[in-house]
Amino acid sequence: MQTTSHLQGQQLIERFQALDHFLTQHQQLWRPRPFTQLRLDWEAQHPELATWLRNRTLEQAEDAQQHLEQLPAPAPFPQLAAQALQLSAVGELPDAGLHPAGHRLDVNVPGRKWQQIEAFTRRLAFSQPPRHWLDWCSGKGHLGRRLLQPGQHLTCLEYDGELVAAGQALSDHHHLPARHLRQDVLAADSARHLDQDKSAVALHACGDLHVRLLQLASQQGCRQVAIAPCCYNRIQGNSYQPLSTAAQQSSLHLSAADLGLPLSEAVTSSARVRRQRDASMARRLGFDLLQRAQRGTDDYLSAPSLAISWLEKPFEQYCRDLAELRQVPLLGEPDWAALEAAGWQRLAVVRNLELVRNLFRRPLEIWLVLDRALYLEEQGYAVNVGLFCDYPLTPRNLLVLGERDG
Repeated sequence: MQTTSHLQGQQLIERFQALDHFLTQHQQLWRPRPFTQLRLDWEAQHPELATWLRNRTLEQAEDAQQHLEQLPAPAPFPQLAAQALQLSAVGELPDAGLHPAGHRLDVNVPGRKWQQIEAFTRRLAFSQPPRHWLDWCSGKGHLGRRLLQPGQHLTCLEYDGELVAAGQALSDHHHLPARHLRQDVLAADSARHLDQDKSAVALHACGDLHVRLLQLASQQGCRQVAIAPCCYNRIQGNSYQPLSTAAQQSSLHLSAADLGLPLSEAVTSSARVRRQRDASMARRLGFDLLQRAQRGTDDYLSAPSLAISWLEKPFEQYCRDLAELRQVPLLGEPDWAALEAAGWQRLAVVRNLELVRNLFRRPLEIWLVLDRALYLEEQGYAVNVGLFCDYPLTPRNLLVLGERDG
């Protein structure tokens, strides 16, 4: 992990403003999506960089992903990469130590998930010992059970009734003072579970779900809050609703599509999943060239999610079936082999052009996390933001800790 320190106090607003300036100044580079556009507006401003990227292979794009700052690309790429790296530097939160896990608590928890829980729980350094944990969007409540110490209580809120029942059975099996309740956390009555006695935690609750927790926990006066945000794009509206005063004053207005940028890496995928993803994208890009020609319009046509079995169809059949699905009449006799090859060629171009966008992935994520941190601070919490684990364990490794005085 980095040797930089975690963020607190004045650092939160200072870093937010620096990120806000960086993202606003360069939005013409990260907003356009190479997947949906044949040419990007910024290519005219940076022709040397565009040409260099367009001449690279798919493998070269993959190899560059993890260390973009080392890519020997023409200007302004190295300068932007250095700036992005500097603005994204966040240190790990101090290790608060952790009581040993109860006997067999980790049984039936996938290994990676259990490691994330262990890492998350080690970072909850509160000045006052919690009395009652509230595990928000708890699933079976593995996180809450891991946190529970003698003398403490646990409430787990989860929408899926089967998970609630399974979680209660596990807690009963371990003789723990835990209540598992079925609750839609977005419903108006979810506030009744929060009060000054509660310490609320959420590990990878998506979009609106963790935002709802921040709002309710601060309204209801929860003493302590700890969230590791996830899936910023899982929101009910079409655009981002900033939480803090600083974000509300920013000229950066984010769409749901923009919010997907931080989630676009595939660090945890297996080689097989990556091959399937590549084949699926290459086919979509081949079909995209076909539909543009057939419709006589230079616009991307979105396609629905397709079952993995579609990849087993011959390319011609895939295109005909997708054209029927999207009501695109096919005229003449397209050159299917050339279209399929062009799809793969375009995938290489898309992936390499995306390297420019990817420079802004982490800066945008930290901007979003700091918006949450600054909001909590405005509600009277002392706030710390830092890493709770290494990147390969989960790319969503940022943790916001809030604690109220007394």
